[in-house]
Amino acid sequence: MRWMAMALLCALPVGALAQGEVEVIPLDPAPEQEQQAPQEQWVPTEDALRNRPPAGQREQVTSGTGAVLRALDKLNAKVNDVTLETGSHATTGRIDIELSDCRYPTGDPSGNAYAFLTVREAGVPEPVFRGWMVAASPALNPMDHPRYDVWVLRCTTS
Repeated sequence: MRWMAMALLCALPVGALAQGEVEVIPLDPAPEQEQQAPQEQWVPTEDALRNRPPAGQREQVTSGTGAVLRALDKLNAKVNDVTLETGSHATTGRIDIELSDCRYPTGDPSGNAYAFLTVREAGVPEPVFRGWMVAASPALNPMDHPRYDVWVLRCTTS
């Protein structure tokens, strides 16, 4: 056993001696940035324009008087349903939710609602979320917060 340990200790420095010197090659200086061509503006294809429904056939929407939202505190798994009137705000946990508008398909108040929300966290000046949330597709424009999730359930009409 001692012989193996001695052989190992003798072999370790040999590996270090076998290492050659590392040659460092300096990089060429960065070339002057060429003037970039202006980005092309996106233009819809002819096919997309042909298949687009006329303005009269697009889904008509109505603004609701408020919205029902659901807030999840991921830290303690508490779910809280919040009913807000348009233009009002409510606080749940450490976040304040303001509802600017809630819209739904005309003639179908239980249909696909979408709401414009501003969500602020206590002590943070910038909103953590500001935009439209769609009830049928909450992942389309989600609020990205480490502790809270908020999503739209439906619009209220009275």
